[in-house]
Amino acid sequence: MQNLLHPGEVSVPRHLAIIMDGNGRWAKKRGMMRLMGHRQGAKAVTRTVEFCASHGVSILTLFAFSSENWKRPPEEVSGLMDLFASVLKSERDRLHKNNIKVKFIGDLSRFSDKLKNAIASLEQLTEHNSAMILNIAINYGGRWDIMQAAKSLVSDALANNIALEDINEQSIQQRLAVIEDVDLLVRTGGESRISNFLLYQCAYSEFYVCDALWPDFDEEQIQLAFTYFNSRERRFGMTSEQIAKK
Repeated sequence: MQNLLHPGEVSVPRHLAIIMDGNGRWAKKRGMMRLMGHRQGAKAVTRTVEFCASHGVSILTLFAFSSENWKRPPEEVSGLMDLFASVLKSERDRLHKNNIKVKFIGDLSRFSDKLKNAIASLEQLTEHNSAMILNIAINYGGRWDIMQAAKSLVSDALANNIALEDINEQSIQQRLAVIEDVDLLVRTGGESRISNFLLYQCAYSEFYVCDALWPDFDEEQIQLAFTYFNSRERRFGMTSEQIAKK
């Protein structure tokens, strides 16, 4: 594999977010059940997490299950829940050994008590790890995230814990499930849409789409995404001339 990352030459995004798309299509192309694609996709998650942690990414947020994914066939949803539980068990020690802090974001209320307990256990185990933060978005939607932040602020305002003038962009962001802005958003599978993912946090992120289906996403694909990220001029509303003077 061509080594595209050279220390001191290519910087990595501080916060990388990935929409992991294409598991079902990967399986369909091979005449397999969709769930087999999700199982192969879990292997791509392991590769990606370990690569990012070893190359200096501070925060990695993965879109594992959206709030809209409940609309999928019941057998696929059930299989995904079983797969989540299996991966949590099989990857638990590896994540902790690699010093990765794991956080689950989204509305967890719809999951079984067994799965919620496994989630809480992994979060507690890795709470003080510091190599990288891994956010796993399950039953997550960007609109839900903004809504729950707004409700939290309104509740505090009604209780006179905060004043109305204290509600601003910063206070809203502090109530989001993920408070850090995204530097690079990657979507696999060739689709060019954000799919209700980290809507607030992606306001100024770079967007990279690759044709590789998620189970085929590997280290070379990540390196290509990082190289693309380095080619971008991040102006945040300013001009190129202003950026050059900074």
